[in-house]
Amino acid sequence: MDTTRRIRDIERPLRAVGDLLAAAGQRVGIVILGGAALNLLGVTDRATRDVDVLALARGARSRLARPEPLPAALTSAAARVARDLGLAPDWLNAGVASQWDTGLPRGLAGRLHWRRYGGLDVGVVDRRDLVFFKLYAAADDTGPGSVHVGDLLALRPSDVELTAAAAWVRKHDPSPAMAAALEQAIAYVRGPRV
Repeated sequence: MDTTRRIRDIERPLRAVGDLLAAAGQRVGIVILGGAALNLLGVTDRATRDVDVLALARGARSRLARPEPLPAALTSAAARVARDLGLAPDWLNAGVASQWDTGLPRGLAGRLHWRRYGGLDVGVVDRRDLVFFKLYAAADDTGPGSVHVGDLLALRPSDVELTAAAAWVRKHDPSPAMAAALEQAIAYVRGPRV
């Protein structure tokens, strides 16, 4: 049984990490997506298990790098916050770093929404880019119980956005299985036409 809590107020642990970094004289920049980003953008207020780190921000926030490995100062602060707040040890993780293998949406860095929490700069992926990522994830997990489909519905993508996102997904996975799953996800999100 999972004894760790879901994160409802995502800013609380981010602020705590930032305070620890600042106290150590450190500054780290990360880019996040997923449920945490949706919460910070005000798209949804659902609790999430983790904060998905897509990239590290270097220098002038527009220079992004793959987040593996996460900086030691960041992982140390995140571990202490996990202990203090009763979160999973990997509540802050780079599990989505594989997105770098196939490529990020063009122009993503210029659309980030930045927040500062002490020594932690957090770039939140823009709504447009979240539509792309969530459609990709929803194609792997379509149905009424899917958190990705629910997030995509909360984003309320237009037909134009879905078409652009679908083209991006097809570019990264041109397999017939993905094409079928993608069409199913799009049909579900669009819902019945009257």
